[in-house]
Amino acid sequence: MKAGRVTVLAVILAVLLGTAACGKTDAAGSESETTAAASAVSVTESETTQATEAEATTPETSVTETSETETEAAKTMIMKIGNKALDVTWEDNASVEELKELAKNGLTIKMSKYGGFEQVGSIGKSITSSDKQTKTVPGDIVLYTGNKLVVFYGSNSWAYTRLGKINMSKNELKALLGKGDVTVTLTLE
Repeated sequence: MKAGRVTVLAVILAVLLGTAACGKTDAAGSESETTAAASAVSVTESETTQATEAEATTPETSVTETSETETEAAKTMIMKIGNKALDVTWEDNASVEELKELAKNGLTIKMSKYGGFEQVGSIGKSITSSDKQTKTVPGDIVLYTGNKLVVFYGSNSWAYTRLGKINMSKNELKALLGKGDVTVTLTLE
């Protein structure tokens, strides 16, 4: 960027000095054009200094902002049922990203056993959904109607947005989820 400005300055200076030499032969004309060329170079040097100072500070700001954004994006969403942290493989979609935003300060969801195969709880607000007809299996975590988290310990077929999968056996999931209502906590680490 700096080299490009210097080249432009050299071309402008050459054009101004060339015009002075070709068009004017009297001392007054040459002197005023030389002064004008010097002024143009002075203004351009000042702009270059300001631009260089701005460039020197801009990347630091960008790096800081990028680092914070990358740090947030790199954090893993942790799901706990009661006090048990679960091994979850999260989907890569807009719904999970919005759920991560809600989990930044900790999100507690009171779940209710439903139908003998799932636990359902409100996340407190609607988030992006892309429901598709889905046959669930034990361990699936889905979004229902854009505002409810559903965790399966059995199977069902309905229109859901996939969020993730708990990596546990069907028997472990049934023991964890099948006895009564539970509380799910989502946090970022």
